[in-house]
Amino acid sequence: MTRVTQRLSDISTSEFGMLARLADSAFMQRGVTFRVYSDKRGGEKIFPFDPIPRVIPASDWRVVDRGLKQRTLALNMFLEDIYSEQRVLDEGVMPRAFIDRCKAFEPRAAGVRPPHGVYIHIAGIDLLRDKDGAFLVLEDNLRSPSGVSYVLENREVMKRLLPRVFASSRVQMVAPYPTRLHSALARLAPEKQRDHQPRVVVLTPGAYNSAYFEHSFLARTMGVDLVEGGDLFVAGKKVYVRTTTGPAQVDVIYRRIDDAFLDPNEFRADSMLGVPGLMSAYRAGNVTLANAVGTGVADDKAVYPFVHDLIRFYLAEEPVLGQVDTLVCAREADLKETLSRLPELVVKRVDGAGGYGMLVGPTSTRAQIRRFRAELEADPDGYIAQPLVEFSCCPTWCRDHTAPRRVDLRPYIVWGGADTDTAGGTPEPWVLPGGLTRVALKEGSYVVNSSQGGGSKDTWVLQPHGSGQTQSQLQQQPPGGAS
Repeated sequence: MTRVTQRLSDISTSEFGMLARLADSAFMQRGVTFRVYSDKRGGEKIFPFDPIPRVIPASDWRVVDRGLKQRTLALNMFLEDIYSEQRVLDEGVMPRAFIDRCKAFEPRAAGVRPPHGVYIHIAGIDLLRDKDGAFLVLEDNLRSPSGVSYVLENREVMKRLLPRVFASSRVQMVAPYPTRLHSALARLAPEKQRDHQPRVVVLTPGAYNSAYFEHSFLARTMGVDLVEGGDLFVAGKKVYVRTTTGPAQVDVIYRRIDDAFLDPNEFRADSMLGVPGLMSAYRAGNVTLANAVGTGVADDKAVYPFVHDLIRFYLAEEPVLGQVDTLVCAREADLKETLSRLPELVVKRVDGAGGYGMLVGPTSTRAQIRRFRAELEADPDGYIAQPLVEFSCCPTWCRDHTAPRRVDLRPYIVWGGADTDTAGGTPEPWVLPGGLTRVALKEGSYVVNSSQGGGSKDTWVLQPHGSGQTQSQLQQQPPGGAS
């Protein structure tokens, strides 16, 4: 890692300025954009990019890799249990009232077991490093985690901006992600339909969705159809896509729309995004939905405080990764403590996302705290509270100079993307070596979300020493060989 740091230090300030301008131009030409609905200026925006990469040693990544697999396994077991026997509630590991109040718990998913019992096909788990350098889990994203397209595009741009530094730094590859994702989705197609090559599609809400670039990017790089709800129909409890040569059966839908919009026959009747009858095909076991219906209960912020208990309950192991101490405001004592400490806590809605619906006490005004206190008292069940954890900082390019800025990291886990399966043939999780490093570009800010003014970096996970592979050899390997 020292060598990589030295190579980066040799680059002058003027060169970094030029690299930043070239990166912006490349992203604009490649259409790497996103949309912020709350921005009155409208239009597509470039995801702000910092040309100084974040470097993670192989030894640190081994811990992260092991911890993410452990956490995903436990959360998947929780989902299988909560939609069947509910042992976790009967044995008092988690209060039943928390599930009863959880908006993301989906009764329509009860008794529906997806192929191989995999509910979480793709996960994006947000991490930060604390003051001691240890990685902590900040948040679990298990419904339709976004951002991986920026990981891949960031890498392509960095390889062009700093070819010599990159080639000599022994960085693990991220390019195999689409191949592994497609392989995993196809592998988890309904078992009764294995007599043909599984047909996978990406279901998007449409071109006006904030993450549409990613939807189209993943469909293109996986070599599958990008479809909207109107392109699909259900007949005989099977899903078909309309093609120029006639209807073709669909086996796997990587859906990027929420549960509520999936099937107007059973969820929101006014939804124009989903497919009428889709749930009937899902219950019949004729189509795999990735991620599974009802997965959101496992990433509800009110469940987060119990994840270490879930790991011990389902896996009989101690957690590898730490997490942030959390007050659950649905508890009377926790609510009282939260209200007494509002100026020093971070308070979040349990169903919030994207940096919205939260209070960062230490950086908020008295008026903001007063308004949030009223909201919290009116709906305590809707909130959790955490101490303000000091994010680690990375050197960041700030228009004409470098400065430290706070960062987090979102690695991506693909269930079934691993090179080997267990003895019983059950697919295993694979962790993309790296992930999306998000940067709080505003000085003093803790908010890294792109919707709130954050940017991103390329994340360089280094190869272990003695791996016996050069960077050029790694680049020449077929998909999967670099990980």
